[in-house]
Amino acid sequence: MSFAGWTVIAVILLCLILLIKTRVSPDIIFLGGLTILIVGHILPPDEALKGFANEGMLTVAALYVVAAGLKETGAIQYIVGNIIGRSKNIRRAQLRIMSPVMVVSAFLNNTPIVASFIPALEDWARKNRIPASKLLIPLSYAAILGGTCTLIGTSTNLIINGLLIEKKAVSLGIFEPAYVGIPIAIAGFIYLAVFGRKLLPTRGSGFDTFKDPREYTIEMLVDESSRLVGKTVEEAGLRSLPGLYLVEIYRDDQILAAVDPEIQLLPKDRLIFTGIVDSIVDLQQVKGISPATDQQFKLDTEPRERLLVEAVVSPTHPVNGRTIRGGQFRNLYDAVVLAVARNGERIKEKIGDIELRTGDTLLLETTSTFLTQYKNSTDYFLISGISNYNPPDYSKSGIAWTIMAAMVSTVAFGLLSMFQASFLAAGLMIITKCCRAADAKSYIDWSVLLVIAATLGIGNALQYTDAATVIAGGMSSFAQINPYLALIVTYLTTWILTEMITNNAAAVLVFPIAISLASSIGVDYMPFIMTIMMAASASFSTPIGYQTNLMVYGPGGYKFTDFTRIGLPLNLVVAAITVTVVPIVWPL
Repeated sequence: MSFAGWTVIAVILLCLILLIKTRVSPDIIFLGGLTILIVGHILPPDEALKGFANEGMLTVAALYVVAAGLKETGAIQYIVGNIIGRSKNIRRAQLRIMSPVMVVSAFLNNTPIVASFIPALEDWARKNRIPASKLLIPLSYAAILGGTCTLIGTSTNLIINGLLIEKKAVSLGIFEPAYVGIPIAIAGFIYLAVFGRKLLPTRGSGFDTFKDPREYTIEMLVDESSRLVGKTVEEAGLRSLPGLYLVEIYRDDQILAAVDPEIQLLPKDRLIFTGIVDSIVDLQQVKGISPATDQQFKLDTEPRERLLVEAVVSPTHPVNGRTIRGGQFRNLYDAVVLAVARNGERIKEKIGDIELRTGDTLLLETTSTFLTQYKNSTDYFLISGISNYNPPDYSKSGIAWTIMAAMVSTVAFGLLSMFQASFLAAGLMIITKCCRAADAKSYIDWSVLLVIAATLGIGNALQYTDAATVIAGGMSSFAQINPYLALIVTYLTTWILTEMITNNAAAVLVFPIAISLASSIGVDYMPFIMTIMMAASASFSTPIGYQTNLMVYGPGGYKFTDFTRIGLPLNLVVAAITVTVVPIVWPL
């Protein structure tokens, strides 16, 4: 292998190490890797920047706008409200959720679907005394499985199709992945229906104060001029708050645990409550106490102009890995962190000293503009208003669904390419005011697009320097020129990379190697392409490989091992179906 080829491999390994070991965002890491290849004259600029003009990447961008129109008009929320029902049987509830989610996610980006369902499912689970942890992983998995069924169901399929057009002048049909995607979705549905109740943890009953995934510990400070000063805890009415429990009182350097109802309240007492988020809303109505955030600031707005918001921290959050006080959270977001929940457990440190991590669920007190300003920000996986949230414009939901159906139909009947149809649909969403132009831009996840474009450049470098050919030669030797074994190796490589980094990056990096591998063995490349598509979406055994898993991680109160326990067997099921069905439909 040439020096240039070794350099490309070294850059890829460096990117992988940084993704695993650091909290630097993937777009920065891959753009940095691409920069090294350009500056080091390993890859000419025109070859390195091809990813920014890739049809698949641009189609993904247009589909973000289409999804924005569906969300802004309440088209997705309408489905949510009509399918959940009133069943209190866990298995029946799971089936009612998974069925429509699989169908809808075959034609829409998974992220807005899951984001629309999470708040509704949390509220429904609380009211029906069903653990939210029994519903949210099935929600994420159903969205992933449904996305494998069509070309537009997941961004990975679109990216691979864009590469096929570029390298082989071949384009997949919109329903071509369904030959293997539908069997996988059916098998996944049956697996979750049979084993979901047993393998999923029981966390999150809204009536179990100490196990609710939306449960927080919150500190309140007794104001110096409070009418509660001198009263006992019982007299102040702080013992009978529904859904709340007064755990401790901090008084100077003294901790009063197992609070006696006859303890008198003093100025500047810190009252430590634990309870569910809806009860914390009620707590803020008690006169004479106020949030003790320890962030050295308060909001400047009037109380009536504030609202409570739940937000799930993403890997790209600027305060991720730093303390709330040290990261100057208030200066960044004009919001006060009232409480933090992690893995279904309350964090009992002082708020300002808590170091944020990916998947943490924050309870924020903020201004009325926060939802509008940050609802599409990549800093958060999910933002859910608890009060004062303006509902979408349902009057245009029919128009949005019509545009969506027209987009799918024109592609299915061969009237337009996926690239053309997606841009036409995006334009119609804006023209018909299903989505404002300003909102459309904010819905586009630019960091995802940058990751795709940069990894396309790095993947192109594998072919340009013949590194892909050399790696494929090694893989074919390992597989002993057995095409079926080579297919299994391709699946495992893609799946492992997906669980470690991101699905799109994994697919793009394996694509050139798979093309070279098929050529070296002397078989058709299409089975390898379809295998990559399925393997890159099969992220079930960890919460970090797929964005929807991270979105439900915090709200579901899950632990990392919960995903492994229920997801690893599903990974094996998907792998078995893929390597069995793919060679039948697309012969080697």
